[in-house]
Amino acid sequence: MKNSDIRNTVEELQNLYAQADELKAQITAREAMIKEEMEARETETLDLGNVIIRFTSIISNRFDTTNFKKQYSDLYNSFIKQVASRRFSIA
Repeated sequence: MKNSDIRNTVEELQNLYAQADELKAQITAREAMIKEEMEARETETLDLGNVIIRFTSIISNRFDTTNFKKQYSDLYNSFIKQVASRRFSIA
């Protein structure tokens, strides 16, 4: 693949990223409208016949790594595992 081909592919990719960002913004806006309406109706479930929308509260337990690291740094360090990965970016 020539550099000019890669450059063209990068331009196409950047256009697709821009389109994806716009679509994500539109999705987020429409979700927010529905959530606001459900909150106004004080309901967690909305049955529209062909689709059911749920906007429910969920409680989850998460491990507080920051505080654990502060209080038990030796123990924390004994369980650290390095992981290799690769990152793709376009600048």
